Amino acid sequence: MDYTFLTNLQTEFALPETGIMSRLLHKDDHVNVTLFGFSAGQELSVHSAPTPAVLYFIEGEAEVLLGQDKVNAQPGSFVYMPPMLPHGISAKTAVRMLLVQIKDSSH
Repeated sequence: MDYTFLTNLQTEFALPETGIMSRLLHKDDHVNVTLFGFSAGQELSVHSAPTPAVLYFIEGEAEVLLGQDKVNAQPGSFVYMPPMLPHGISAKTAVRMLLVQIKDSSH
């Protein structure tokens, strides 16, 4: 059985001084897991995805748009997004965030 063990996601990569960085941590038929780093002031414009997804904020503060709502994420914040929910992220400080994309296994 293959598995992935990472001791500390905060040390996987240094947060970018400018821009957005991502690293794919795991990908299989069921799930994609990606670690993101945002420099302060970076934005991921509003978009939607055909699969459910989870955001988990590890470090920093961000404003997250979820449909019509804006929420303030901080370390420890958790978001579950159903398929096709419009969402966007605006980093207020440098942010480290985990994205888990759940794939439909019926296809």
